[in-house]
Order: sequence, then C-alpha cells, then structure tokens
Amino acid sequence: MTQILQSFIGGRWLGAQAAQALRSAVNGRPVASTHAEAIDFGEALQHARTVGLANLLAMDFQQRAQRLRALAKYLAEHKEELYAVSAHTGATRADSWVDIEGGAGTLAAYAGIGGNELPSGNLVHEGPAMPLGKKGGFAGTHILVPRRGVAVHINAFNFPVWGLLEKWAPSFLAGMPCIGKPATSTSYLTEALVRLMHRSGLLPEGSLQLVIGSTGDLLDRLDGMDVVTFTGSADTAAKLRVHPNIVRQSIPFNAEADSLNCAILAPDVTPDDEEFDLFVKEVAREMTVKSGQKCTAIRRAIVPRQHIDAVAEKLRARLAKTVVGDPAREDVRMGALASHAQQADVAERVRLLMQGAELVYGERDGFAPQGEGVAEGAFFSPTLLLARDPMGNDAVHDIEAFGPVSTLMAYDGLDEALALAARGRGSLVGTLVTKDPATAAKAIPIAAAHHGRMLVLDREAAAESTGHGSPLPFLKHGGPGRAGGGEELGGLRAVKHYLQRAALQGSPSMIAAVTGEYLRGAKLNESELHPFRKHFEDLAIGDSLLTHRRTVGEADIVAFGGISGDYFYMHFDEIAAKESPFGKRIAHGYFVLSAAAGLFVSPAPGPVLANYGLDTLRFVKPVGIGDTIRARLTCKRKIDRQKKDANGVGQGVVAWDVEVTNQDGDLVASYDILTLVAKRG
Repeated sequence: MTQILQSFIGGRWLGAQAAQALRSAVNGRPVASTHAEAIDFGEALQHARTVGLANLLAMDFQQRAQRLRALAKYLAEHKEELYAVSAHTGATRADSWVDIEGGAGTLAAYAGIGGNELPSGNLVHEGPAMPLGKKGGFAGTHILVPRRGVAVHINAFNFPVWGLLEKWAPSFLAGMPCIGKPATSTSYLTEALVRLMHRSGLLPEGSLQLVIGSTGDLLDRLDGMDVVTFTGSADTAAKLRVHPNIVRQSIPFNAEADSLNCAILAPDVTPDDEEFDLFVKEVAREMTVKSGQKCTAIRRAIVPRQHIDAVAEKLRARLAKTVVGDPAREDVRMGALASHAQQADVAERVRLLMQGAELVYGERDGFAPQGEGVAEGAFFSPTLLLARDPMGNDAVHDIEAFGPVSTLMAYDGLDEALALAARGRGSLVGTLVTKDPATAAKAIPIAAAHHGRMLVLDREAAAESTGHGSPLPFLKHGGPGRAGGGEELGGLRAVKHYLQRAALQGSPSMIAAVTGEYLRGAKLNESELHPFRKHFEDLAIGDSLLTHRRTVGEADIVAFGGISGDYFYMHFDEIAAKESPFGKRIAHGYFVLSAAAGLFVSPAPGPVLANYGLDTLRFVKPVGIGDTIRARLTCKRKIDRQKKDANGVGQGVVAWDVEVTNQDGDLVASYDILTLVAKRG
C-alpha cells in the first residue's frame, strides 16, 4: 500500500485519505501520495504564535544553539533512513550527501554561530552605543530582538532536506517558529526528515510545522510580524512578492530564485594550462551533480572564441563518460530528474534553446540509462549546446532548462565576456577561471554587481575549493535581479533577518539595563572584593575596579624594548621623536596594555581561568616618560555557554571593559578583554 504523507500541524500528524500520487523518479512506481484533508491554517498559526513562540523564547540564543547542535548530531546518526528515501528522487549517493549531510552540517554550523557570536538572553546589542548629549547623560544604540511572529518557508523540489534546514536553522536560532512547505513532488523526503526531527524529542513543540500540499489561505492570514521566504522559479517568486496580503502588511519576503549562472574562462588561459581543465571539470560537474537541478548550476559557459571548439570537444568527451541510470547501481554517476513533469519541462526548454544554438552533446549520442525499470523513470541526457553569437541571441540569456543542460558561448575580449555575464539579469553565482591576478582584479568588481557570489578558480584554490555550486553557511546565498534580490545564509546575517532591529535611546544606565551590557557613563558597582575574585554567577554587569597608579619611566621603555625586540624610533630616538607629531619619546602601546594588566589582574588562582582575546583595542593618546596611568576594569558582558571543563566545573565568558587614563584623566587606551570564568558549581 502506498504511503499517505501527513502534514504536521498543531502538534499532530494530519492525513489519512490519499490525494495526489507521487511517483519514483527512477522507475515511475508510486512512492507516496499527498493527503486529501484540508489544513486549518488558522489553527497552524495559532499554535505557532502561542505554543511555538512561548517554547522558543523560554530558551535563549545559547540554549537554542545547543539544541541545533544536538539535532545535527541526531540527524547524522540516523542519516541512512533519509538516504533510503532520497533514492526515489533520482539522486545518487553523492547527490544525497549534499542534501542530507549538507543539511545536518548547516545545523551544526549555525549551532557554532549561535554559540560563538550570540549572547545569553534574547536580545542582541548591535553597538557601539553613541553619546547623544554633551554631558554624557543621554545615549543611543541599536538592539535586535525576536520578531514574535511566524516564519513561512516555501521550498523547491531539488533539496528536500537542506532546503528546509538551511532556512529553519537561523529562524529557530532567532526564536521564530516555522511552518515549512516543501515542493510536493519530493515532499516525501521532507516528511521523513520532519518525522525524524520530531522523533528525536529535541524539537520544542510548535517550533516546526509541516505542510504537505497546498498553502491554501496561509499567506492571507499572516501579519506584519511574520516572514515569508521562497526558493523556486523566478516567475513564482514574482507572483508571491505581490501577494496582496504580503504587500498590505509589509511582510518581509525573501526570494532565492533559479538564475542563469555563468562561468567565464578568462582570455589568459590556454588549452595547455591547468586552469583550462579546471574549467571543463567545473562545467561538467555542475551539469551532472543533482542532474543539473541546482539553482546555482552553470547554465552559461562563456569561452574565448579561439578556444570554443577545444572546450566543446573536452566537455563532450567528459560527458560521454558519465553513466546515467538507477542511483542504486555503483557505476551510475548521474540519476534522474525529480519528476516526470520536470522531465517534460526541461525537454521543452531545450527545444526552445536549440532554435538559436547547435547541439554539441545530447540524447542522440547513445543516451541509455542503466538499471531495471528505468524506461519509466524521469531521466534526461546531459545536454551541451553552443551559441556562436550569444550577443545576438536573447533566448540563451532568458530561458533556463532546469536540468543537466548548459550552453557554451563564444566571446571576443574580456569586456564582452562581462557583458554576456550581465545579460543574465542577476545571478546567484558566477565563476571566473583565470591564472592572472590582474584579470581577476579587473573582472570581479564589474561582475559582482550582477552576482550574489563570485568564485575565482585557479590551480591554487582548486585543491580546497568547494566549487561553483556550493552555498556555504558562513557566506551569503542569494543574488540580485532575476535571482530574487534576497539573501540567505551568510552566518550571523541570516539570523538577523529573523530579528527586529530597533533604535534605543536613554541614559547609559538604562541602556545598560536593557541590553545587559555595560555602557560607559552607566552606574558602577564598586566593592572591596576584586571582580576577578567573583564566580560567574556572582558577577553583575557594572562590577568595577579602579586601580592604583603607575608612573612610566625611561627604564620601563628600555626594558620592554629589550624583551619585545621593538626598537621603533618613537621609543628610543630622542631627536627623531622630537621632530615627530608627538614631540617626544613615548611608551610602546603594548607596554601600556601590559602595564594596565599589571594594575588590575588579581594573581591568585581562579575564578578567572584564562584570557583568550582582546576586542576593540584603541591607543587613543600617547603615554610619555613621566606620565602616570591607571586603569578601570568593568564587567561589560556575560555569556553563559553552559559548558563544563574536564573536571565538570561550569564556565562562562565575561567581557571586561578596560579604560586606561593618564594623570589628567585623559583616555590613553581602550579595549575589551575576554575571559573564561568558573562557576561556583
């Protein structure tokens, strides 16, 4: 009996009656069916806004990051369950690796981003704060807080696992419940993923709901606190962007659309160069990985006219070695398209493209998928076209065949190559293959205006390059124009898309209370107990120490120069120093830093365990021989990462604000110290 897929709505699985049949892309046999029951999207949103939001905001950024890390580990441990289902989509093991393990890896990446870059609590201080008054009693800054809405993620068919997780991870980290809507044709794999996540027991109730089938009136029910993201065709993105309720409510809408991405073989590369083969390999790989069903795939390969036939011949030879068929076979390197509808769509688009291009390689060249029952599958031959006059051919810059299809384009001169790249009217990614840094320096600033990401590929980068078509969690994914005009991923940038930015004004003390971060000018807490003698739990923002004084002598400068090896003239040459803007010899900046540490450090063991960095270091004013300095150390920020050392002792991170002043009260050095501080337990 064919599985009936279920939606996960309101904390329960919905669906018992079969509706649309979904067929295997490999052999055409039924895999599953959607359910016929209608979804009450009012209930779904109510569940997300009440149960989901409450459960997410009961945790802070650090705790949600930990939950992502645990989920990533759980999915990695149960990945074979997803691989078994993924085979029906036509994906090879390597294709599924990108989707399944890439998805789990994205969760792990965002767990690291949250753990390392976000504070405890549910507010991000996006400083620095700035004084707004003359006496220091009024200041302003920016904060980021959870939007307290719902994220609706509408995904394409090509990455049923990664597509959901790369959107869900940053929205979850930001404290925003999510309703995921996968493309119907491969929704059976997304359903398997969500079942696995639900089974883990790690999903806070209401944080993730799943829609199988139509979105019905979901978009009509959203409000201005919500967010909608979409991955898919540029045409569908354009329609959703002007949905009346999205426009009326000013709902943030992020689109990542398929685009006519390009790869340019620079004119400095010859057939004898290693870069020539790298270009051919990259184009062939992007044609065959996921059967070319990637929004980042190379659709236009732009080649110097004098090398166009050589590139065509090498690509033809490489594609001829690609074994297509049932991904279960070990010899198969390219599987099927995701559905029979997709197969028909690609065939029609190739027909249109061939009206202005010649066929270099395609079905006529012995295309014969391998495996049992593949005659009923959605297979499509790798297809390479050639446009000798791409400047006079609009179709190759307008029509995308979303499959294993790419068009070679001849150009004369780098300027024409860049003009051809721009004809795509906005792309997710472009690649420049060159061995000449000057060519890269000229081309990239021009091409980057039309692309969301640029890869410069040469023999040096090739050994470690993740390739043209691989979005990475730490780098922006998205592009201008046809590519949707939005962005996803990009590390912390993606989390901020799901937070609300607000300007905050008030006294330094009030701003410190709101942000949980000390602001200079705010009230200080001074006591006889040195702040370094307090455990993490006992430290309060604003706990402060004003040190005793130290007068800097010539011997200090001489000794520090001898220890450090820094004999810069400003420290040792009396005559040259007098002729400098400072008019005198001055102490090393790093001596001032070290001397300040000597003033405020408490030397006994613990609770401060280690100093692991400095932030925002500025040497504001020179310190000369005879100047007297002192330091103020203040607890600025605390982050409870809920970690323990090898002995089971808990630790937290404390940032300390340090102000070093001279005998006139003038600031000479300013910085933050980051330390690990033990907990009492």
